[in-house]
Amino acid sequence: MKVLLVSANTLNEPYPVYPLGLDYVTGAIAGHHAVQIADMNTLGAYESLGEAIKRFRPDVIGVSLRNVDNTDSADPKGFIETYRELVGTIRRHSKAIIVLGGSAFTLFPEEMMDALEADYGIIGEGERLALLLDAIEARKDPAPIPGVTTRQVHKAVPAPWSDKFIRGFHGNHSNLPFYLKNGGMLNLQTKRGCHHNCIYCSYPHLEGHHQRLVAPGEVAETALRLQAAGAKFISVTDSVFNSDYSHNIAVAQAFKKNGVSIPWGAFFMPMNPPDGYFGIMAEAGLTHVEFGTDSLSNPMLASYGKPFRVNDVMAAHEAAVGAGLHVAHYFLLGGPGETSDTLNQTLSNLVHLKRSAFVFFCGIRIYPHTTLYDIAVKEGQVCRGRSILDPVFYRSPSITAEEIIHRVKEGAGNRPNWIVGSGGRRTANIISRLYKRGHTGPMWEYLIA
Repeated sequence: MKVLLVSANTLNEPYPVYPLGLDYVTGAIAGHHAVQIADMNTLGAYESLGEAIKRFRPDVIGVSLRNVDNTDSADPKGFIETYRELVGTIRRHSKAIIVLGGSAFTLFPEEMMDALEADYGIIGEGERLALLLDAIEARKDPAPIPGVTTRQVHKAVPAPWSDKFIRGFHGNHSNLPFYLKNGGMLNLQTKRGCHHNCIYCSYPHLEGHHQRLVAPGEVAETALRLQAAGAKFISVTDSVFNSDYSHNIAVAQAFKKNGVSIPWGAFFMPMNPPDGYFGIMAEAGLTHVEFGTDSLSNPMLASYGKPFRVNDVMAAHEAAVGAGLHVAHYFLLGGPGETSDTLNQTLSNLVHLKRSAFVFFCGIRIYPHTTLYDIAVKEGQVCRGRSILDPVFYRSPSITAEEIIHRVKEGAGNRPNWIVGSGGRRTANIISRLYKRGHTGPMWEYLIA
């Protein structure tokens, strides 16, 4: 069969993100089907998508829904209406079977199936599209396949997780030049699954609680393919890169052994690392560390279910900066237990984090299948059973969102390294100008005052 895979994401603040998931879906189905990718970041207009559909004439169109919304309480934007327009465009140009997938779909499968009127959906890992295609081709009922859902039969539980991932990346992908031109960043995974218990996080639902590690040599081979394709920077998309230090070190050694020479970055928990850890990572090409710090108040870190405290944050920061790495800290303000005092603790402790960018989210998006959702239900902030597909944010009863935003903006002043939410167009414009000058990567270092 002919399968067109559509990446619906066009959220480019602060920078464009390559649709990694579609590479894995391609790897799962390309051996038996003709596959093309249509990326809305490169197509831009729906008319261009329509033309791509008419040229290829697919039998099945898979639509990857990466984001439910922009997760920014200061300027919330839900994407369901955009997705409705996209699917409407597909329907006008094709009678192909439409299959929904992606992280946003896995969080809200029933609502999205109803809103978008698709034929099928894949809950969990998109590679299971291969089983659905086999059933369609054999004219068998796909309903028994774990993880496959329809508008008539909703299944809220993802299929069993796989331990083998096959990435179908090719240097001639039609969308590749866009990402090479806009920052030069491509991405890879070293593992799936997260065993942490942060109260707001949907990763355990999306990828499972059990970590599934990719062999270090395989990670290095993927990095080399990205490098050969023209990537100038690799972004590791693991939910938490340093959740397995032994695996991290083995990946770093594989990078060095195999000749990976371009810089890379990842998302870290600010845990007190083993001696020399960040030095080893830096020698293997790590240049950018993004810490999921969330708060610099111990009571708030406990409330969020974090396995670290403020002293650990300081130690991790010093170790990363001491290894010559560029550092950014992400904060989630306004969660359960946030007060004026805990906010004071966070803002006053920032003075100890030298040479860093700070990204503040003032209000935490509530997602289903999280402890935060249960807390919000108990407090009456959301009603169980009522859809939260449109952006809904947790609000601490002890401090208003307006006060939090005011305090953060007051502290930021004109310093570009204090970023509220994604930074909006101001930060995106700064980064875009740097890209046009030939700079690559996330470039937090250019925002640091």
